[in-house]
Amino acid sequence: MQYFWGAYFFGIGAAVGSFLNVVIYRVPKGESIVKPGSHCPSCNTPIKAYHNIPIISWLMLRGKCASCGAGFSPRYMLVELLTALLFAACWARFGIGAASFVYMAFCAAMVAVVFIDLDHLIIPDAITLPGIVVGFVCSYLFLPIAMSDALYGFLAGGGIFFLLALLVPGGMGGGDIKLMGMVGAFLGLKAALITIFLGSLVGAIGGIIGMVALGKGRKSKIPFGPYLVVGALTALFFKDQVIDTYFRLFVPGY
Repeated sequence: MQYFWGAYFFGIGAAVGSFLNVVIYRVPKGESIVKPGSHCPSCNTPIKAYHNIPIISWLMLRGKCASCGAGFSPRYMLVELLTALLFAACWARFGIGAASFVYMAFCAAMVAVVFIDLDHLIIPDAITLPGIVVGFVCSYLFLPIAMSDALYGFLAGGGIFFLLALLVPGGMGGGDIKLMGMVGAFLGLKAALITIFLGSLVGAIGGIIGMVALGKGRKSKIPFGPYLVVGALTALFFKDQVIDTYFRLFVPGY
């Protein structure tokens, strides 16, 4: 039975990932995510339903349009696969219930944030502002955190980055501030602090690699959202383990 549910949520996640590809492509352009339907960006031919099966269709068609043969980026399949794995992970970690479904929606939003920020260096308000509201509502109704914890997480996550933006003009984007407010509303205070710590650590490592290996200058714009998402997802699935590891390493006698 466990294999069934794992496969089921993997499939649901892949289908959601297919929709996220539309969100990632259209939302930054201000286009509707409903109309028109999925189509080839090269020849504009509508994609038939049996050519739009998540992951499988990309593999079967070898990443090409069935009508004109134009190549589709492997990233389309990557988004579907990543979302599928995250949905299955939510089921494995939190079981079947309202909280698990909320966390699946949170993961889907995080995937969209990553790829939009990578492409456009923005984190759309259309994701984060409704996300903050949904996080508060769900923390009150469904999630295993108190409403006060969600509020403290929102204030700490968004507040710390807002303060950084004031102290270092241009060093922190408004999208990152709202993203951290959303993370705090969904996950609470401890998870928000973990997200900031891990996101900053991974971001620093990524920045050094970018400067050394890719030849980017110190003033080059680097999207910070993906690093925060890494921190947020780590906090979602491994919060207790991260806290325990931190105290074991840095608190004598723990």
